[in-house]
Amino acid sequence: MILPIIGLMIGIVIGISFPGSVPSEYAKYMSVALLASIDSVFGGLRAGTEDKFDNTVFISGFFTNALLAAGLVYVGDRLGIDLYYVALLAFGLRVFQNLAIIRRYFLKK
Repeated sequence: MILPIIGLMIGIVIGISFPGSVPSEYAKYMSVALLASIDSVFGGLRAGTEDKFDNTVFISGFFTNALLAAGLVYVGDRLGIDLYYVALLAFGLRVFQNLAIIRRYFLKK
């Protein structure tokens, strides 16, 4: 449980130390892929609190979610439809659901 938190802290420090910018053409892709990755991290934290964590499931879910989200955005761009809203909604809801479950776990403990 402490390893993901340490990784998050290191990522924040690196992000603050070396600021960068994303071209506006890729902003949709990056935002959806980032949210999908955050969803995977919160899912991993939830699985860790429930003692069901599997590293293979976490790694495969992390990359599969990010690729699926980027694929939805790409298909939506090609069709002229803003499908990235669908991915943002789905992954955003899952992040909040996982966070609520983690919160309830720590409140009961």
